[in-house]
Amino acid sequence: MYSAAFMWEPGTYDAEFDELNQLIEDAANAIPGFLGVENWSSEDGTRKNAVYWWRDLESLQALVRHPKHIEAKRRYAQWYQGYHVVISQVVKAYGDKAFEHVTAG
Repeated sequence: MYSAAFMWEPGTYDAEFDELNQLIEDAANAIPGFLGVENWSSEDGTRKNAVYWWRDLESLQALVRHPKHIEAKRRYAQWYQGYHVVISQVVKAYGDKAFEHVTAG
């Protein structure tokens, strides 16, 4: 299992952003190895984080190669003050099972 943590500082969003963002979300959901996403925000809202969960690296790379994702990467400066991505392989996950999580399996 892999995670891709996409962290960004928001800028100004517009209708083009909303449309492209939805197309990328739809593309991710259509990839069989996509397991889900969790969104987080700093307390003051100046930094956001979306953690995408993937069954395998090939599934993650399918989204990276998607034309709409490539377009978004090319145009990021229109909508973000900056971004950072961390790709991680999950080697262990545990908890008290008080709530469900994609890594619990």
